[in-house]
Amino acid sequence: MTQTTSLQYEAPWPVSALDWCKSAAPGQQLRPRSAFRLGIASLTADYRNRIAIVGLQDERVLVEDDEYGDYPDFVTLVEAQHGYPATRLQWQPSTANSFAWAQKAASAELLATTGDALRVWEYVSDAPGPGNAGGGYVGRASSGGGHRLTLKTALSGQSKLQNNNTGAPLTSFSWNEKSPSLVVTSSIDTTCTVWNIDTCTALTQLIAHDREVYDVAWLPGSTDIFVSVGADGSLRAFDLRSLEHSTILYETPAPKNVPPPSASPSSSARPPTSPLLRIAFNPADSNYMSTFHMDGTDVQILDMRSPGQPVMELRAHKAQVNALGWSSTNSQLLGTVGDDCQLLLWDLSQYTSQNPAASPRTASTGLSSPRPDAKKRVVADPVMAYTGASEITNMAWSPQIAGMSMNTGHTTAPGEWIAVAMGKSIKALKV
Repeated sequence: MTQTTSLQYEAPWPVSALDWCKSAAPGQQLRPRSAFRLGIASLTADYRNRIAIVGLQDERVLVEDDEYGDYPDFVTLVEAQHGYPATRLQWQPSTANSFAWAQKAASAELLATTGDALRVWEYVSDAPGPGNAGGGYVGRASSGGGHRLTLKTALSGQSKLQNNNTGAPLTSFSWNEKSPSLVVTSSIDTTCTVWNIDTCTALTQLIAHDREVYDVAWLPGSTDIFVSVGADGSLRAFDLRSLEHSTILYETPAPKNVPPPSASPSSSARPPTSPLLRIAFNPADSNYMSTFHMDGTDVQILDMRSPGQPVMELRAHKAQVNALGWSSTNSQLLGTVGDDCQLLLWDLSQYTSQNPAASPRTASTGLSSPRPDAKKRVVADPVMAYTGASEITNMAWSPQIAGMSMNTGHTTAPGEWIAVAMGKSIKALKV
């Protein structure tokens, strides 16, 4: 009897956004299966897009046994209409369960999506009672008997730059872990907006870039500082306590052999540069961030303490990178996926090794990585590679999932999983 190392789900539509739940369902902490839930969103070129929550069909799929080979691993628990495609989908941070919400039931969990607006969704699953110890989804219709996913609020503010009331489309968002009522969104209209989703108000909106903003991320542990990347090829940091200026942490080098911009006033003063598409902090050491360029095959690792150029470049993908994500544990593992059908795992702990004397931030934040030397290090050897059947467009880490004992006598080891999206297929892989 061996433990399963991969789980499969076939969606009825191409999957774009996905996220792994950050904590077990309320009241189901003893049901480790509720840690195996994914939020997914479709990508179709119409106004009929959907989001769905999928979960394990049965805990027994976690051990390989021919008897259960006919089951699908994941089943759809509930789905909802979304309209335009979701550019990003996230489950509430794990801190949300203990946060004092004014507007949320204790038994409910929140999800959020961006697209033409920031939407906050409320998800309620009927917790299994003592008489329903199986809590099974087996045989349950995919309409989600006891599962409800309802739109709680849709926020789209008046744009600073446009005269319409709808606000421009949103490209991404970041949910604050320290204060889960705070969400910052990024938009194609060059702005970022900080929202309080508990009171449904926009706290501030700022012009963040010269062109479209593609991604945004809160500094871990902070409710004031966030960073953003965009089509102007820059990575910028903002502090809500002093919004009159931002800090440019990195700008992509201007491409060589490009003719000078034409004299027309519409062309920007800066020469064209390669847009930066995604930004993510290393939760184990928030000095470090990862980003990549549009159509780029390399991933840049930047250090907030030495802005200007990457301290590391990860080179192994053979086609464009599409997404990346850090493990939520202290392992310092970074996952990257791309059009070369590969998921690559990078262990950066050896390059960011802990040395308490080296960092000035140790006393206040517990961060103790040394300052990097000025030279950029090229890393070309990932510690793990998985090759999928087609291009991998997105990925999501699970939190650390506890081992579980089943009533069949089987046990599973604790660990993390990574979900990857390939067209309509989702594969969950044990790390």
